[in-house]
Amino acid sequence: MNFIDQLGEAETLNRSMLCVGLDPEPNRFPTGVTRDAEGIHDFCLAIVEATADLVIAFKPQIAYFAAHRAEPQLERLLRRMREVAPQVPIILDAKRGDIGSTAEQYAREAFERYGADAVTLSPFMGFDSIAPYLQYKNKGAFLLCRTSNAGGADLQNQRLASVDGQPLLYEHVARLAQGPWNLNGQLGLVVGATYPREIERVRELAPTLPLLIPGVGAQGGDAAATVQAGWRADASGRSSGPIIVNSSRAILYAGQGADFADAARAAALATRDALNAARLA
Repeated sequence: MNFIDQLGEAETLNRSMLCVGLDPEPNRFPTGVTRDAEGIHDFCLAIVEATADLVIAFKPQIAYFAAHRAEPQLERLLRRMREVAPQVPIILDAKRGDIGSTAEQYAREAFERYGADAVTLSPFMGFDSIAPYLQYKNKGAFLLCRTSNAGGADLQNQRLASVDGQPLLYEHVARLAQGPWNLNGQLGLVVGATYPREIERVRELAPTLPLLIPGVGAQGGDAAATVQAGWRADASGRSSGPIIVNSSRAILYAGQGADFADAARAAALATRDALNAARLA
């Protein structure tokens, strides 16, 4: 099964648009969890086990593991996630962006070493920085488009000289991802929940691509506005291009006691239900 099909299956099975981001910060771990590499593994696995039936995807952020020399624990975590939640695709949040043999190695890292189903990429070095990932035909790649941070506008909202008028840079990325770069139907886009108007514009330009939408929760993105801007139904009522709405800190650190996993589940359930309610509004 390819990544896009995996997303559709998880969306239907778990009735969800919610993605839980795994951004482990040991100094925020609850009582009883060690603040070392093994604690990182154990904390994230507990979150996965508590929320596996509520999500469309999980998104481990590689920097939070690498900074604590926990890459072996990340490998082990992803193997355990296959056992605990085989129905849920895994998006490795790495934001890689390089060319040639270096890009090939980053692709091997994401898909062979870690066994992720998809990876986040920076597209700003051009198509040859994306092409090595597309050689893995069952895998997915999400290109940074209009990101959730305020500084994204410094480049992403700049106008380009073009035969098609003067599109903003993020609009150009959306067109490329929907069109000539999407050789095997593997691409998606990253658009921040903090900019619902831009989500709507990206959806106009890329009507069938999955959108990975960070920024709901601690970053202040509005769940209802996000869904209304990005979710579209086909004739059967299913999503014509899935949206994957990520929440990390608001779920991971919902509780600080021994019941932290139960608190994370409650926060994930509330977020999933809020997203679903917005779809039906």
